[in-house]
Amino acid sequence: MSGLDPDGFMLVLRPAKLRHDMLSKQKKKNLIKKYQTHEGDTGSTEVQIAILTAEIDELASHLKDHHKDHSSRRGLLRKVGERRRLLKYLQRENAASYEELVKRLKLKQAKQFIVLDDVDDEESDNNDSSDEKSK
Repeated sequence: MSGLDPDGFMLVLRPAKLRHDMLSKQKKKNLIKKYQTHEGDTGSTEVQIAILTAEIDELASHLKDHHKDHSSRRGLLRKVGERRRLLKYLQRENAASYEELVKRLKLKQAKQFIVLDDVDDEESDNNDSSDEKSK
């Protein structure tokens, strides 16, 4: 009677692939190695943000399948808030590191780092054409 517990109820075992647990130890170790600022660094702001981003991605994919899982949604919002606070701190303390990390993680904040020279050129072109029209 394999598959039954002692009371006679059927056990449903889920393969490890389908489980939506936390970040695996190996994934976390790889993230730490990739984003560490120096040898032995496991808790710098950059590493914490990278780990939170990976956890946010996993939770977001979990919530696509389980849209009524409100406790996971609350956890996701908590992680997003924590990442936002860490990003704000990093931007204030080390702007160069912030810019590089946002680009490497492909976060939405990276859009503010698009070269503004193109925008300035377009604005000056628009001003020149409006000056010509007024003449």
